[in-house]
Amino acid sequence: MKETDRKRILVTGGAGFLGSHLCETLLAQGHDVLCIDNFYTGRKRNIAHILAHPRFELQRHDVTFPLYVEVDEIYNLACPASPIHYQNDPVQTTKTSVHGAINMLGLAKRLKAKILQASTSEVYGDPQVHPQTEHYWGHVNPIGLRSCYDEGKRCAETLFMDYRRQHKLNVKIARIFNTYGPRMHPNDGRVVSNFIMQALADQPLTIYGDGSQTRSFCYVDDMIDAFDRLMQSADDFCGPVNLGNPVEHTMLELAERIIALCDSRSPIVFRPLPSDDPVRRRPDIAQARAVLAWEPKVGLDEGLRKTIDYFRQFHGIEDMLAAPMYLAQTNTAAQEQGLHVQPR
Repeated sequence: MKETDRKRILVTGGAGFLGSHLCETLLAQGHDVLCIDNFYTGRKRNIAHILAHPRFELQRHDVTFPLYVEVDEIYNLACPASPIHYQNDPVQTTKTSVHGAINMLGLAKRLKAKILQASTSEVYGDPQVHPQTEHYWGHVNPIGLRSCYDEGKRCAETLFMDYRRQHKLNVKIARIFNTYGPRMHPNDGRVVSNFIMQALADQPLTIYGDGSQTRSFCYVDDMIDAFDRLMQSADDFCGPVNLGNPVEHTMLELAERIIALCDSRSPIVFRPLPSDDPVRRRPDIAQARAVLAWEPKVGLDEGLRKTIDYFRQFHGIEDMLAAPMYLAQTNTAAQEQGLHVQPR
């Protein structure tokens, strides 16, 4: 890359699941990367392999406080995204989405920098339209257990669009549907990591509801490619744009696939479906195809194999055996507080 083409890029939440993959990709493209994370859910092990890179810089910082740096582009990924984590401290979750957006938008305004917001399919709530298009306004409970995340992200989208209209800021909004892959936290309560950890330890796979509820699963490499295409898209396109895999799978089908791929002896057990949990979730990605020339390339079985290999390689047998117990303890503690581990 020519020195004149090199950018200094800020990634908030850069030590998280998606953030660490994004940092890695940006470095491979030849850019300078400033990774910001408060390590509430991010982990240093996710970025350990790039810490010594000459164009990588790590700074511990919470985006709910202002940040004073000089960058050309900003990817705002900072926010806990798993139900266990975002329901554990719901007030801080809302602050991260709202105050974090205000602080990063203020920084982008001062620098005249392009900024991408990692929004979520949760803005659609429990959708009454299927599949979900970007024109759908959603069906969201504003006072439920999930609301700290759902409404926080909806408010962040409002702020991004208002900064665009009022301050002519170059913003991009990505509505991310379920994404999985290496570097997921093994105990984050999300369905793919839960099932894999339980299957590798031959523990029961827990399905909430009857297993007929659906999700669409996008492999992390495809999602990072979408981020890059969205950030480089024409200035007159800001989104929101759905990013996810349009192929729909039931929870029962996913559980059975993971058991088979892990060569596991795990049984499947059923528990009551949590409140406000969406019954169906699938993105309409016509806009991403048309504007970004993007669609997922990695099939579910291929992606699951890579994810399973990651958990086998990076988590010793002690972690494997402890994880289901940890999950059980976490589920019990969550239920005692009125919280739920939910499929995402």
